[in-house]
Amino acid sequence: MEQFERLVRAAAPAADGWSARIVRERSEQLAVRRDVAEPPWREHDTGAMVSVAEAGGVGYAATSDLGEAGLRAAFGRAQALARASARHGLVEGRQAAAPPRCGRYASSVEKPASALGLREKLDLLQSVCASADLGPAIVDRTVSLWTTRTEQLFVTGDGTRIEQQWDFAVPSIEVVASEGGETQTRTSAGQYNGFCRQGGLEVLDAAGFQAQAPQVAQEALQLVRAPNCPSGEMDLLLMPDQMMLQIHESIGHPLELDRILGDERNFAGTSFVTLDMFGHYCWGSELLNVSFAPDVPGEFASYAFDDEGAPARRAWIIRAGILLRPLGGELSQARARALRPDLEGVANSRASHWSRAPIDRMANLNVEPGASSLEEMIASIEDGMLMRTNASWSIDDSRNKFQFGCEWGQRIRQGRLAEVVKRPNYRGVSTSFWRSLAMVGDASTFQVMGTPFCGKGEPNQVIRVGHAAPACKFERVAVFGGAA
Repeated sequence: MEQFERLVRAAAPAADGWSARIVRERSEQLAVRRDVAEPPWREHDTGAMVSVAEAGGVGYAATSDLGEAGLRAAFGRAQALARASARHGLVEGRQAAAPPRCGRYASSVEKPASALGLREKLDLLQSVCASADLGPAIVDRTVSLWTTRTEQLFVTGDGTRIEQQWDFAVPSIEVVASEGGETQTRTSAGQYNGFCRQGGLEVLDAAGFQAQAPQVAQEALQLVRAPNCPSGEMDLLLMPDQMMLQIHESIGHPLELDRILGDERNFAGTSFVTLDMFGHYCWGSELLNVSFAPDVPGEFASYAFDDEGAPARRAWIIRAGILLRPLGGELSQARARALRPDLEGVANSRASHWSRAPIDRMANLNVEPGASSLEEMIASIEDGMLMRTNASWSIDDSRNKFQFGCEWGQRIRQGRLAEVVKRPNYRGVSTSFWRSLAMVGDASTFQVMGTPFCGKGEPNQVIRVGHAAPACKFERVAVFGGAA
């Protein structure tokens, strides 16, 4: 990256301020379906996003030409846009400026993905795929592994220099069972690849990847032979791989500050949250504690600095059920201060690619553990449902009313787990749902999850996020399914 820094500094214009974010990323996706290897997919991608602040305006431009001429041309486009926007911005670019910062971050990697050759990786996937073949009712089996290394350098004209490197691993198992005209799909971590971590091939060990496929297949067979989920109001026990999406949709997106300020209206809606709610609004029961946690080792969106150079520090978003702060980076905080001078955000200005400018994005957003064991939560439920692994989701534009479907449901009767049910769903209203939180699992139920597929913005940015949570019990939830 040092050669790119020299070229950037040589190409940078005389202006009130400038920055450059250079990204180099290498990805590999491998899959085996029904014991046959699919064509490998590999991508190497390098480019830069530059910004210029001048006369109160800010302009951005991206380029894949990282020679001095290409960078100079990009800076020229950004400077022209800064001048054109100078009279139209909501805040001046230099209002969001920060003192120089320097630092480094790197994912912890025990077993680099490069330690295994292509043949060895495919042999591993084929072995796992073959172990999911439990008979003629198993009609489809797919096993995949997606690994990525991202290197990023962020420099500014006032002396900031931040170098970060991430390694990501996303294993996945999907099994389809069909019998008697019924078809059901069971996955290892959901359709959004909920088990995803920073690290190398040791992530496969943490997932129990090599031994997991027979269990996934067995559960697919159980689902295809199970009755439909009944409908009614009952207690609901959500496991961490479904809590992941519940946090994402009904806490993460509505609390993104740019959305609260009115962005996204013509794409994915707004938010029911207003600036006057912070500091006192009861989001959930007093058991609900939600952290912005960029420092969790191995979680998918851990980092030391966001993509505008702000240092990332752990902060409470919701504490004892009370809403404390939004998910807003420095630019959005500057926009919000006209109405709420006391409002603090977090370091979450992030971009999905070198060709995109940073916007407010949730990162690691976690529900912190409580004091209840899984056995205690199950024993407390007279009539209820356990659900795990998201299968479908729907939430309104303001991120308020929702309904989610899961792959796996299991009745709880008189404090004991009972029969498995298929097509389990539930619905609610975001804060009313979180206020019904009655028990929070302890550290033994806590799991680090996430997804590579959070979409937002125009042009669209699909970004990595992390969500860790314990199992949680909610009271009197509207559950529904295919049963009459």
